[in-house]
Amino acid sequence: MSAPGGPGGRGAENRIPVLLYHAVMDEPPGWIAEFTVTPGAFAAQLDAIGACGRTAVTVGALVDHLAGRGPLPDRPVVLTFDDGFADLPGPTAEALAGHAMPATAYLTTGALTRSGGGSLLPPGPMMRLDQAPLLERYGMEVGGHTVTHAQLDTLPRAGLRAELVDSKAVLEDVLGHPVTHLAYPHGYNSARVRRAARDAGYESAVAVRHALSSRRDEPYRIARLILRRSHTVRDVERWMAGEGARVAPFPDSPPTVGWRWYRRARAAVRGPEFAG
Repeated sequence: MSAPGGPGGRGAENRIPVLLYHAVMDEPPGWIAEFTVTPGAFAAQLDAIGACGRTAVTVGALVDHLAGRGPLPDRPVVLTFDDGFADLPGPTAEALAGHAMPATAYLTTGALTRSGGGSLLPPGPMMRLDQAPLLERYGMEVGGHTVTHAQLDTLPRAGLRAELVDSKAVLEDVLGHPVTHLAYPHGYNSARVRRAARDAGYESAVAVRHALSSRRDEPYRIARLILRRSHTVRDVERWMAGEGARVAPFPDSPPTVGWRWYRRARAAVRGPEFAG
């Protein structure tokens, strides 16, 4: 039996904060404001992460470790960014590079075209699809976040596959190499969705779960902690200490399962919709 905190243990050394950011800007649209941090708050959070002795790695590095393909630093942290807001290939990427912190960006391809009409996301300041290679030049890893940002666990088989495969193909065409990491929109997934992600050629997928990840987490529903505008540096410091949240892996709770069935029934009547 491993000692607490050792490999496979549940101590702080085994707990891996995977942070989920969206926009980093001063004046976000109302629909994403709750999940936006200001540039000043973001800089303070990056400073706190560095001061806590955590080493930033990409989701790819975490997944390699979960698969037994590579080591992790003693105290890793993973920073992820969903959707692809306009700040990402500019000041946000520059701030990360200035702190020597690699990250993973998950892009909703339908929201990044000139019209932005191929997405369920409400209107907002988004980066362009052709800026995806720029993220990589800043040291960021790029993953898929579907085409329309649909609730994947409510879609029929054909629609689910199209969301996964089409967005992957678009990103691979822009980047010129395979895209193997996925973020579920809203974090919503199920066993069926996880199988579909694997079958589509993704090596990993991140959920939300409002929990710390770990060296035993599940590659197709890696837990993340979502950053809200109300979170303080102290909240980030607690997560860096392996505190303040439960630790994955753990099974879905009955309320989570019930909410999934409710959303499926609603989608059968209304069709796909944004869940914000």
